[in-house]
Amino acid sequence: MLEAKVFDHIGKVIHYFGDGALTIFGSVIESVICAKEIQTELLKEPKVNLRIGIHSGEIVYDDEGVYGDTVNVASRIESLSKGGCVLFSSKVNDELRNHSEFRTKSLGLFELKNVRHPIEIFALQSEDIVVPSKNDFESRFNLRTESIAVLPFVNMSNEPDNEFFSDGITEEILNALSKIEELKVTSRTSSFAFKGKNFDIREIGKQLGVRNLLEGSVRKVGNRVRITAQLIDTLDGYHKWSDTFDRDIKDIFQLQDEIATTIVSTLKKSLKIQDSQKKPLVKVPTTNLEAYQLFLKANFFWNKWTPSDIKRALQLLKKSVEIDSNFAQGFSALAACYVYLGAIGQLSNQIANEEAKKYAMKALSMDDQLPDGHLSLAMANLFDWKWDESSKSFQRALELSPNNADAHHYYAYYMMAINNTRKAVIEAEKAHELDPLSLPINAFLGDMYMNAGMILDAIEQYKKTLEIDPTFRAAINGLGWAYYQSGNKDEAIKLFKKSQEIGGDEFKSIATLGYIYAKSGELDKVNDCLEKIKFQENKLTEVNYTIDYALVYLGLGNYDKVFEFLNKAFEDKLGALIFIRSRSWKEIHDDERFKTLLSKMNLPAD
Repeated sequence: MLEAKVFDHIGKVIHYFGDGALTIFGSVIESVICAKEIQTELLKEPKVNLRIGIHSGEIVYDDEGVYGDTVNVASRIESLSKGGCVLFSSKVNDELRNHSEFRTKSLGLFELKNVRHPIEIFALQSEDIVVPSKNDFESRFNLRTESIAVLPFVNMSNEPDNEFFSDGITEEILNALSKIEELKVTSRTSSFAFKGKNFDIREIGKQLGVRNLLEGSVRKVGNRVRITAQLIDTLDGYHKWSDTFDRDIKDIFQLQDEIATTIVSTLKKSLKIQDSQKKPLVKVPTTNLEAYQLFLKANFFWNKWTPSDIKRALQLLKKSVEIDSNFAQGFSALAACYVYLGAIGQLSNQIANEEAKKYAMKALSMDDQLPDGHLSLAMANLFDWKWDESSKSFQRALELSPNNADAHHYYAYYMMAINNTRKAVIEAEKAHELDPLSLPINAFLGDMYMNAGMILDAIEQYKKTLEIDPTFRAAINGLGWAYYQSGNKDEAIKLFKKSQEIGGDEFKSIATLGYIYAKSGELDKVNDCLEKIKFQENKLTEVNYTIDYALVYLGLGNYDKVFEFLNKAFEDKLGALIFIRSRSWKEIHDDERFKTLLSKMNLPAD
């Protein structure tokens, strides 16, 4: 069967080995068609369980056969596969994009043996062959040796209020390790999900996808601090390294660097870090310990991620930089607070962006190596529709901190705004890989799948998010949208009403319900939704409901009204307009008025 089909598609079987074969083609299209036809035939009785992997690129011939990275990658993809399906690399998928007869499905990023960087793997979608899900690959998951999570260090001090200090030490060590490009470091959100919980080390390793765990404790008494730390292998639970450090608190930064450097040294062989790398992993951010402790307290509230806590963090940070006006990290954190408050509508977008840029640039003028400073500047420019400036800042942030899940997450926003849907999915998947238990990152990955038209993947991702927290409204709403997109209106409405119940507010998700009722022709219910939006607008004058109105009128098909409100959103410079190219607004994308709006936002029309 193999030889006949390969011959029909102008290919050649180069080599047989055991029960495998290496085949080459002059055309990617012919190779994929051939693979599909082979699987279609072999799935008939009596079935033959065949795996197929495809990659494209240069190959090297000699008298013994064919060699090169292309062959290696194709082989790794084949070994990853399962019987009856056709898997291929993103490079092959790029060749198929302009051929509508092929439907493909992303399975995510995979670490392949002897392949330096993760590769996105795709499956061919067809009723005639097996189409795998991501769950099919869980049993094939291998933990990278060069991977680590830093669990929250336990506060052993007599004062419970010192918890901010132990959390801060944990985060500083985590940030230091994140600077090592060769090391995959799980982000804070996922690591801190295990705070105060008694999980088996091996289970934590499996959930976070890491081979190494760092855990420890902090005891602070007066001006003295004792830190214990253990590096543990998650496969067998054995300690690779442990130590206890007693220091004066003024030496805290040197101590953080010592711990991080020791860990990297312990993993040096697998990380392939050259001995010439002597640069400290931890900089001394301030010589004023009072300013630093205020910064750590602010960080404690920042990570609670609520508007009131962010405002508390902002006040603490202002005190911190008043004490030390050269504290770059403090100014960078201030910028992040303003980005957050502007994005959620607690401040006008214009004021928030101005303050964020001011503090981010002040921080970077003191230390241009601060990833968070570049990230805050990227976000402020993103919501200000300054695309080139935003892109440069995102790239700099990722260059300085390649393991920064938030940077990948927000960079996906940028990619979505400029209509690079595929790259948005890849960045969202990278963020999820680095922070697998973050609720916002999990739900956002579902959003990106849905925006790319991968509705089944989106539904699966939203359900996984709700397994972590069944009350997370962003995932409930996302699942509702995904069900609506798949034609299940009744289930969608149930989910949006469930979102209202969980939020304890009948006005939540009201614009989305208005849109669905409008599409269904239930005009009485639509009018009720519009009245509720108007009521809220009069009650909460600081909140902007322009996009809500536009969405309801989109459902009604009243495009004049839609563009009236979208243009008002442009005048108000609403940050939400960066999502205007999403699938939700697809029906107006061909309207000339939409192209005019994009032009005013300095976005290309295609």
